[in-house]
Amino acid sequence: MTPHAPKQKSLIVADYFIKKNKQDPRGLSNKKLQKLLYYAQAWSLVINKERLFNDPIEAWVHGPAIPAVYSTFREFGFNDIKVPVSESDLATLSEKEKGVLDEVWTVYGKYDAGYLELLTHSELPWQEARRGISPSESSANEISLETMQDFYGKKIEKRG
Repeated sequence: MTPHAPKQKSLIVADYFIKKNKQDPRGLSNKKLQKLLYYAQAWSLVINKERLFNDPIEAWVHGPAIPAVYSTFREFGFNDIKVPVSESDLATLSEKEKGVLDEVWTVYGKYDAGYLELLTHSELPWQEARRGISPSESSANEISLETMQDFYGKKIEKRG
């Protein structure tokens, strides 16, 4: 029996949101999941001062997206993602990571995918990655982690 490779961290984070949606149904399409992963990465950079996962986040037409996660759940289209979630995978997340994920679910989970798309489009990190690209043109440009950390960090400073 060959041991299987550990699950990609971005997919474990996706599973965490899938589990949250089972416990507190708010709708979770692939498009919405992409935005939640984006915000989870952004707020992890600000609050925990570290990346949550290593996958690049690309500035797609409909907002930030992680290609590997998108392809994993592509079959669900605009419907809710319903897959079994491995508790042992979720156990690999630290308490401080879960803290950020719970906060992201509380703040952003109540919105639908369309609203979250508009929200990300109104913010600098996605806009900067799409600079010079027409709105309907596809792009694999990476959204800068530095810009994300700066932009969302300033939101906290303004509140403080």
